[in-house]
Amino acid sequence: MYTERGGEGPDLLLMLHGMGATGAVWSPMCAEAGARWQGRWLVLDLPGHGLSGRQDAYAIGQYAASVASAVLPHIHPTGRLVVLGHSLGGVIGLALATGWFGVTPHHVFAAGIKIAWSDEELRRMETLALQPAKKFSTEEEAWDRYLKVSGLAGIADAAASVVARGIAHDDSGWRLAMDPRANGVGKPPLPELLRLARCSVHLGRGGHDALVTLAQARALDPGARDLGPHGHNVMVEAPDQVWDWVASSA
Repeated sequence: MYTERGGEGPDLLLMLHGMGATGAVWSPMCAEAGARWQGRWLVLDLPGHGLSGRQDAYAIGQYAASVASAVLPHIHPTGRLVVLGHSLGGVIGLALATGWFGVTPHHVFAAGIKIAWSDEELRRMETLALQPAKKFSTEEEAWDRYLKVSGLAGIADAAASVVARGIAHDDSGWRLAMDPRANGVGKPPLPELLRLARCSVHLGRGGHDALVTLAQARALDPGARDLGPHGHNVMVEAPDQVWDWVASSA
C-alpha cells in the first residue's frame, strides 16, 4: 500500500481519503502538521486508489482490514492512534473504531460522510462497479474527469499537489487510477458502527457540503461539527479549520 509519513513522537495521526481520491488530498494538512500535530502522521492511498494495489472486493470490512494491516507496524506501544477520515475514509475510521481489525484508535474524526442513500444512488454505484475503466485519449481529458469524480473541480487543477496519483497511463491510453470495482462498497452501516465504537467518535462536515447535512450528522453524533462555509473537500479548502477540530478533542 502506498504511504507517506512524517513527524516524530509516539502518537500517530492516520489520514484516510475518500472514494475516488488519493492520499494527496491531505497535502495541505501535512504541510501544517509540524506546527499543528505533536507526533507522527501517516497518509496512504486506499486499496484500489492511487498507487496502492487492488483488492478482490471492497466492502468496508475489507478496507478496514487492509488499512489496519498497513498501519499496525507504525503504531508505537506508548502512543495514541488518532484517525482522521474523509467521506469513505471516515467510514473506514468508524470500522477501525470497533477494534475488530487489530487496532483500536483513541479518537476517530470523520468528515463529510454521506449518510442518506437512495436506492437509485446505490444502483448507480453498483453499475459503475461493473463497468471497465473508461479510457481517455489525452491526459487533459483524464484530469478533467478525475477532478469531477474526486469533487476537486473548481478548487484545484491538474497541477495541484492534492490531485497527485489520481490518473494512470498505459499503452491503451489514460484512465483514472481508481479501480472501478471500488464503487461497489455499498451503503455503510453507520448507526451500527457508532454503537460498536470503542473510542470517541467525532463527525463533521463543511457547511456547503452537498452530500450530507448537519442535521443528518447530528442525528448520529449530537456534537457533530460544522466546519465552516466550505464544501465536501473541507480539508483541501480549509486545513486550519480541520486542524482546529482535531485539536479541540484530541
